[in-house]
Amino acid sequence: MTTEPSSSADLSGTFAYTWDLVGDPAAAERMASLGVEAVVLQAAYHSVRAMTPFHPAHRTVHATHAAAYFPFDPRDWRGSRLRPATPNWAVDAADRFGTAATALRSRGLRVEAWLVLTHSTAMGERAPDLTVRNAFDQRYTYALCPAKPEVTAYATQLVRSFCVRYDAVEVPALMLEACGWLGFEHGSHHEKTAGADLSEGCRTLLSICLCTACRKGIEAAGADADGVAQAVRRTVDAELRNGVRAPGTLGESLGERAAEAVLRHRQSVIEDLTRQVAAVAPGRELLLMADGDPQVTGPDSGLDLARFGGRATAVVIKCWDDVHRSVARVEAAVRDSARPVIANVSVLEERPAELAGRVARLLAAGARQIRYYHAGLASPARLRALRTANARTATRTTEGAA
Repeated sequence: MTTEPSSSADLSGTFAYTWDLVGDPAAAERMASLGVEAVVLQAAYHSVRAMTPFHPAHRTVHATHAAAYFPFDPRDWRGSRLRPATPNWAVDAADRFGTAATALRSRGLRVEAWLVLTHSTAMGERAPDLTVRNAFDQRYTYALCPAKPEVTAYATQLVRSFCVRYDAVEVPALMLEACGWLGFEHGSHHEKTAGADLSEGCRTLLSICLCTACRKGIEAAGADADGVAQAVRRTVDAELRNGVRAPGTLGESLGERAAEAVLRHRQSVIEDLTRQVAAVAPGRELLLMADGDPQVTGPDSGLDLARFGGRATAVVIKCWDDVHRSVARVEAAVRDSARPVIANVSVLEERPAELAGRVARLLAAGARQIRYYHAGLASPARLRALRTANARTATRTTEGAA
């Protein structure tokens, strides 16, 4: 078994965008004042419209396409249809990541790079054959399919280019988002899907990729890809047209053998991608945004954590929903995974005053570390809630060590 870089225990951290820091001399100190030890800093990210409440030069930022926020050598991408774009919004800096990271380190903060791998509408529109294709032969252009060798090569080169630019002392950890398939769920412009009242099972079926690479992978795993496609279409149309709710599990919709083949294929691809990323990022911690439900698609890769044989120093579990479900998800991840669990907690949800209690429960459930989402987007009241929650966490950790 390959030895992973050791994870720094008991860290707390917060997410931030480069434009939160570049051009704002007070930003790094403001983040340090939250009491966190680390900042997960945007290095490669999808399109977004974001608030920047504290920046002296702007109040909103509209990133119109996915981009890399660090300089890279164009020659490394020669001959590739997939290559990262550069940003031209918000701030003017040749090395946005490096500028922001230097400011954070000057305040004693550890910097973790936030890399989104398979989410890019701009690249998907340029190369639609490399995107997720559902059972109705429709493409999700925002979602690159990691079963495609060109997509894996792109993701690996993105990480390699980053690691060439910044050494492991400067940036000891990489937070990997969308290290797998994005599915049906996506906040498209003027989204108009809510009225169809899709069940969770229906959304899960619409998230199955049946591109040529995934068809081969599913068949290699022991199922008939045409049969999977027919079952998806039949079950989805029964819900859309006749109101017959799709079952909650793939096994009920596709049959157990076909469902297991789909999930084995997904797990194998994600494991291979993490191994390839690790190979070009020696000495780095890999913090994998994951979900312990193998049916899940999206920014958090759905995996059977008990059987995961890929590379990850820790798994990052999203805890943004109902606190009881979040606690159960962390408990399951702790039980199933030999790797440390990091709880990703949002300060942007309703009832920020309850944040401290939520964090305490997640730590009691076995989470080793907390990452707060998101210091750049939060109002003063939410930052106060983050600071309070983190202070109580620090007190609890100190008392536990005494």
